[in-house]
Amino acid sequence: MTLRPLILAAAIVASLPALAQTTVSEAWVRGTVAQQKATGAFFQITSVGGGTLLSASSPAAGVVEIHEMAMEGSTMKMRALPKGLALPAGKAVALQPGGYHVMLLDLKAPLKAGDKVDLTLVVAGKDGKQETIAVSAPVKALGMAMGAASGAGMAAGMAAMHGASGAAMGMHRAAPAASAAAAEHKH
Repeated sequence: MTLRPLILAAAIVASLPALAQTTVSEAWVRGTVAQQKATGAFFQITSVGGGTLLSASSPAAGVVEIHEMAMEGSTMKMRALPKGLALPAGKAVALQPGGYHVMLLDLKAPLKAGDKVDLTLVVAGKDGKQETIAVSAPVKALGMAMGAASGAGMAAGMAAMHGASGAAMGMHRAAPAASAAAAEHKH
């Protein structure tokens, strides 16, 4: 009889690596102001065997998309990644202002510092198996953890795309390049 619990314990321990193929750390969401309907979620994500971040969802938003911001010539453009975000095996991928991020659209309510936003991420491994990851991300005040260039560019792009003014997005002064980038955003 003492062998059965040991076998069961060994089976559970052996299956743990298969259950945790993807890890998420340093998750946070940028706070909003009244009437703002969009913001970004940011984190580090690592897939042991590699794969693709396929989708994200949140009860805080009507629509959630995986986005990237990238330079095209001298213009910063933001766009959705409908096929997801590639996750190289064993390497952390940073979702951060000015780069890859999860876009929360049609927010149900303003998000203020100290709030928590629940996210559900779906990752497909290279073997095609899907993994669902629950994340609870704290909301940080506007401007926190925001680099001057990357944060202003993302805020300008979000403002143009989602109808908020630069001030409502947490920008005090946008550089002309950031404003031009916002005007050329393609969804």
